[in-house]
Amino acid sequence: MVGLKFCKFRKSLILIIISFFIVSCSDEVAQTEESLERKNYSWRLVTTWPKNYPGVGLGPENFAQLVEEMTDGRLKIKVYGNGELIPALEVFDTVSRGTVEMGHGAAYYWIGKLPAAQFFTTLPFGLNAQERNAWLYFGGGIELWEKAYEPFNLIPMAGGNTGVQMGGWFNKEINSLEDLKGIRIRMPGLAGEVFSRAGGEAVLMPGSEIFTNLQTGVIDAAEWIGPYNDLTFGFHQVAKYYYYPGWQEPGAMTEFIFNKEAFDELPDDIKAIVRTAARAVNQNMLDEYTARNNKALISLIEDHNVILKRFPDEVLEELEKISKEVLQEFVANDDFAKEIYQSILEFKKGVSNYHKISEQAIYDLR
Repeated sequence: MVGLKFCKFRKSLILIIISFFIVSCSDEVAQTEESLERKNYSWRLVTTWPKNYPGVGLGPENFAQLVEEMTDGRLKIKVYGNGELIPALEVFDTVSRGTVEMGHGAAYYWIGKLPAAQFFTTLPFGLNAQERNAWLYFGGGIELWEKAYEPFNLIPMAGGNTGVQMGGWFNKEINSLEDLKGIRIRMPGLAGEVFSRAGGEAVLMPGSEIFTNLQTGVIDAAEWIGPYNDLTFGFHQVAKYYYYPGWQEPGAMTEFIFNKEAFDELPDDIKAIVRTAARAVNQNMLDEYTARNNKALISLIEDHNVILKRFPDEVLEELEKISKEVLQEFVANDDFAKEIYQSILEFKKGVSNYHKISEQAIYDLR
């Protein structure tokens, strides 16, 4: 009888131990799964802009804050401005190599690495900001962009648009084509080639170097962004005339670039958050420039006596003519560049037809 009771006791004890083991294993599995789900990531983001610079410089800061909030701290991104880790024009290579996880800049700065990249910033006499966003998201632009960057181990995303820019700062009046000859101007991208063919000389330099080079006479003119940013850099102190329209950049898009391995390592929910945050920052930047440019322009004119002038029609007409020639030559021996350019041209034609009876019609009516 005692033996029978002992056997029952032993069986009960074994069942309790087994149950405890199963519960413990389940807890360990749950904890392991939870730890995997809660894995934290720390990234570095390098930019072409001065740290916390209004507009374009705050775009990556806003992105980092959004991502950290939406991931509940699972992805934290530290932003470095121009020169803090690397020079501005080394962002593309640094992210491509995986030295840092991501960057923010403008695609036309990488012309030496990928000439066709500049199609993803802006084109002379090209799409405005609203049209460029539409081309990217609904006209096949983003697929072409990803294809272009794939060989460099990069994933691109739109990172904000400055809207129509100004034509630039000059220290002499432009009354004819003859007045462009000999002018040394800071102007990136294909527009720089256009200006050079019109008789001037275009050079590329980061925005942080423009003031000093204008002041010392290294350059005679410069285009940067628009009143909101130009006022903060103080260009009105070293140049007298402020020209419009911004034929060279009718809708300049900035970009986020991600190292592919770093991005692929993220879980799907964080990937979705990153893409959503980039889309939000892209729109937010355009909204900010739209809201702030006019007030800054009034200050430049009324407080700083800047002379606002429009380029003569004959100058704009010649620049547009040269632009078409430069673009046709640029894509002549590059099939992929030609594919991108044709995509933009076809989209521009369709959207321009509609904007004549929608956007433009309302502008004229107002």
